[in-house]
Amino acid sequence: MQCLAEAPEFDRGVIDALRQPLENGRVTIDRSAASAVYPARFQLVLAANPCPCGKSGGRGADCTCTPRVRRSYFGKLSGPLLDRVDLQIAVPTVSYGELAAGAGQGETTAEIAVRVARARAAQAERLRGLGLRTNAELGGSLLHGALRPPRAVTAPLERAMDRGSLTARGHQRVLRVAWTLADLEGRGVPVLDDVDTALYFRSLVPA
Repeated sequence: MQCLAEAPEFDRGVIDALRQPLENGRVTIDRSAASAVYPARFQLVLAANPCPCGKSGGRGADCTCTPRVRRSYFGKLSGPLLDRVDLQIAVPTVSYGELAAGAGQGETTAEIAVRVARARAAQAERLRGLGLRTNAELGGSLLHGALRPPRAVTAPLERAMDRGSLTARGHQRVLRVAWTLADLEGRGVPVLDDVDTALYFRSLVPA
């Protein structure tokens, strides 16, 4: 796993250089006399404040950034790069009362670890005959062939593509996430709720 904190502070060219490794899991270095290819399959986590000063969350009363500065800030995260980020989550400002009320609630780390292990085992069993281990390795031929969910389940993806809000690459990535959500819930195949949730996670881009 690789994490880039304050991702918009990096030079756009540096961040965009990650696009190809994220796509095919390889890094190619070309020189005049030779070319070398190295394995580079990794999980990328990008984190960013809501604006350069970091204070536009919530009411944003103390933010000193202009709208133009905010747009420029997130403009460093290009559309093609974000198209390769499967889960995009906005974390709202939390008050002390909300923080105190939520302490100790939800699943424990141990409980989540058990559920993830079961999901990984389900993936490995389903993909064993295909020479694969995880949903992240699924290609378009499988996602639109042997592992294609029913038409009624994928209908939201078709509508999103028709509206132009989802690319062909995004369509495949949503299906991979939907399969993973199904595995986490112990289902043998994605249902409509899994596809809707996976699609929702791609819509939380900065405004």
